[in-house]
Amino acid sequence: MLESEYHFKFEDLLVDQKAMVFSGKVNTITEDFPKKEIYLLSSQYARAADSIAATISEGYGSTDANFNRYLKMAWDSSHECVTWNTKAHFRKYISH
Repeated sequence: MLESEYHFKFEDLLVDQKAMVFSGKVNTITEDFPKKEIYLLSSQYARAADSIAATISEGYGSTDANFNRYLKMAWDSSHECVTWNTKAHFRKYISH
């Protein structure tokens, strides 16, 4: 994790930490996808993965009910990642 003089409470959430790690892994694996996928599968997969942590942090400072709504949106982005992962597997870009 990057060191900063600023610290935000949402960074203490395990779900946020795991989302950041997941996003990094997705960005790493999509770097090896064919160039023809750069604006297609690679971009969509990486953006969906990045959206998980971004959505958690965006909703954190709100009311519990609103934060739960943001967590649901992050959960939905994780489902989108499952689809992109499956497509990458079917196209034989990844083996898992």
